[in-house]
Amino acid sequence: MGEATTAISACVITLNEADRIEDCLESLSWCDDILVVDSHSTDATRKLSEEHGARVIERDWPGHVAQKEFAVREARHDWVLCIDADERISAELRDEIEALRKRDLAEHAGWQMPRLSSYLGHWIRHGSWHPDRKLRLFDRRRGHWTGRDPHDRVEVEGSVGRFSGKLLHHPYRSFADHLATIDRYTTTMAQGLRAADRRARL
Repeated sequence: MGEATTAISACVITLNEADRIEDCLESLSWCDDILVVDSHSTDATRKLSEEHGARVIERDWPGHVAQKEFAVREARHDWVLCIDADERISAELRDEIEALRKRDLAEHAGWQMPRLSSYLGHWIRHGSWHPDRKLRLFDRRRGHWTGRDPHDRVEVEGSVGRFSGKLLHHPYRSFADHLATIDRYTTTMAQGLRAADRRARL
């Protein structure tokens, strides 16, 4: 008899990511199921995702946490690997996960991976940007997405293991894109504070 292998679903949320989604999905090609939840992109995101074998669900944008939690619920398998369109699973991290899921992935409720970010063509290996560990592989029966938009995180009931292979991150297309992201995120945070009836103070 062959070794039992734990099935893994990959989950990605998107909005107009045609320039980045292919590299993301190619890094997930070894997963048993790939789900893209798209917020009505007007570019080729859906077409490219389907060409790379992903299931695509179109859904209005409810916020980062809610959209990622929806994707987790719609996944075909209980073990889910959640990354963003600007992230890629490195070959080293893929090999670690592949080896472990043939043995005992479930020894922990979730697994962290160090995220290595690139800024304007340079890898940042110091400060708060590295190793920037992210819990992205977990058993949805023992974990869920939480946090305050746009800063989401996964919480699990149980122990957390660690990988050494990198989650590669390309957050900004340009300096202008960086500024636009700051503007977008601060607006989202302000809206969240207003919804919670919290007021800013100087």
